[in-house]
Amino acid sequence: MSTSTPASGRATGAQVVPALLGLVRFQHTVFALPFAFAGALMARNAWPPVGVLGWVLLAMVGARSLAMALNRLVDRHVDARNPRTAGRHIPSGRLSVNQVRVFAVVSLVALLVAVSQLPELTWWLWPIPVVLFAIYPYTKRFTWACHLVLGIAIGIAPIGGWIAVTGEVAWAPVLLWAAVAVWIGGFDIIYALLDVESDRAEGINSVPVRFGERTSLRMAAACHLLTVMLLVLAGIAASVTWPYYVGVAVCAGILAWEHLHVRPGDVARINAAFGNANMVMSVVFFIGVVAEVGIA
Repeated sequence: MSTSTPASGRATGAQVVPALLGLVRFQHTVFALPFAFAGALMARNAWPPVGVLGWVLLAMVGARSLAMALNRLVDRHVDARNPRTAGRHIPSGRLSVNQVRVFAVVSLVALLVAVSQLPELTWWLWPIPVVLFAIYPYTKRFTWACHLVLGIAIGIAPIGGWIAVTGEVAWAPVLLWAAVAVWIGGFDIIYALLDVESDRAEGINSVPVRFGERTSLRMAAACHLLTVMLLVLAGIAASVTWPYYVGVAVCAGILAWEHLHVRPGDVARINAAFGNANMVMSVVFFIGVVAEVGIA
């Protein structure tokens, strides 16, 4: 089978898989995955079986891929009219709508297969994030609080990891959920600074469109301050010791750097804050949890 790209630019054959990975920005799975693993480790303050971590990994990859595919499908027409996003895979024609729909179904199947191997409570809870994934792209059409909806959807990761090990919910993972929700909501506000004019023209709602750039940065900073407070409370609820709090302190420093670094209208700094700083923060948090388990 030929793997060459046709004149339309659409990916075919072996090119489809890397195109799909690019569509969902697979590398950004690192935002939430460390928190899912952290929830699994904190549940017993020990390493769970490798098999459990494997199913958590599959569930996370399936869930995030589904979320991104749905977002790209719903937003494809808006993306096509935005100069910054017009080159994305669907608007540019590199992937067809049907290809992305099939990918979304495969991602959902991967999530369900993983859930079927985890405790019974996950069988009842999996529709919650899936419904939120489907709703989120539409919330941008009617509320500036869409950033928080995104955070709530993705932030459920540590609860999933915790339940995968214990089969039940506790206060610690709920607090982690809240921490991740406001963390993601905060950096999504920063990311929305890139599209203020386009969003305003399209009637898309966001905190920057509603409140302006400088107020938005203050609101994002408030979200991240709350994130650190909730991480501390989650540690107290889970009865952790000093390595966890060292990790949280480093995370607080990374978030502080992010807000000192970002400037309205500076695309390079916003991209650095959105990508590099937040990916490093999630990994640092996980390292703190691993260190905590290591001395337990």
